[in-house]
Amino acid sequence: VQLQASGGGRVQAGGSLRLSCAASGRSISTYAMGWFRQAPGKERQFVSTTSSTGEHTAWAVSVKGRFTISRDNDKNTVYLQMNDLTPEDTAVYYCAADHNDRAETRGEAYEYWGQGTQVTVSS
Repeated sequence: VQLQASGGGRVQAGGSLRLSCAASGRSISTYAMGWFRQAPGKERQFVSTTSSTGEHTAWAVSVKGRFTISRDNDKNTVYLQMNDLTPEDTAVYYCAADHNDRAETRGEAYEYWGQGTQVTVSS
């Protein structure tokens, strides 16, 4: 599975962005999909995850209520809608896939990773 994240950019605080993660090479309809982020000088951080059917989802406390994860299995794509962005959300955002469909918050649970897309939020 190859993952391509896109949709990052620079926005002002309070703004919104929608990230996309397009998969190729194999259908991700049976995979859990996650979003993670890494800010400069910091460790990778879990953001959100969804199971293959979307029945099970989870968010980091820091983004709950502001970020929404969704997926379109027909398009082989997962999305991360980010609203009310703050400078603390500035990071490179990565999407990841887990063929075991565990929807876990641990990055180690995911076998496939995209290349990342930069999100910069200015105050």
